[in-house]
Amino acid sequence: MKRLFLFVFVCLGSLILAFEEIDALFFQARSERNPQKMLQIIQTLESRSDLNQSSELLTILADCYLEYSDWGVAKEQKEKTLEQARKYAEAALKLNSENGRANYIAGAAIGRLAQYKGIIQSLFMLGDFDKYTNRAISLLNENDEKERLYKTFALIASGMRYRDVPWPLYDYKKSEQLLFEAARLTPNFSNIYLELGYLYVKTNNKQKAKEMFQKVLEMEPHPLLVQMHFNAVKTAQKELEKLK
Repeated sequence: MKRLFLFVFVCLGSLILAFEEIDALFFQARSERNPQKMLQIIQTLESRSDLNQSSELLTILADCYLEYSDWGVAKEQKEKTLEQARKYAEAALKLNSENGRANYIAGAAIGRLAQYKGIIQSLFMLGDFDKYTNRAISLLNENDEKERLYKTFALIASGMRYRDVPWPLYDYKKSEQLLFEAARLTPNFSNIYLELGYLYVKTNNKQKAKEMFQKVLEMEPHPLLVQMHFNAVKTAQKELEKLK
């Protein structure tokens, strides 16, 4: 009954719900990692007649697809779903190039799409990833709660980029600096420390890696990213086992 109510509420409200109300539904679905709720929001947004005239609505839709690609679809559908995230984010940027959140989503989608491409093509995609992600970092206002969260996401994505690209393109020191900056902005987001743990594993600093993974286990979840935290805890536990 609750699921039916949400579906009816979203569909009937599609013509009157403001950006803030739809965004709140998105944040709830992401926090819970609820595929059904996320799909309902996607369907509602795609049915709106004003979608292509609103950078804000296109941004939420792009964000829905970015999240949905991670945990809402089967493996064989992930690449196609990420393409949708990129498409809608870039459509949002055509209407407003100063949209920091859309810049982050475009960069994140490209970064994740790169894993489905060959090594040469994925390296060429780095330029677009850097362009969007660096612009997101420069535009997003850390004094605004939601924008600070997206700036944190962008810093994490950039930190992972400098950690995970092949030699001679990686820069472990820069990766660490970017992840520390993310931790300064949002110290209660456990995924930052998970990524730092991976960095220290890569640099053979076993003690620091253990400290970061242990920190994940001891933290409370970020209130807007609850299920993401519990997944990070499971991963950190596995990584600590490997380091024994």
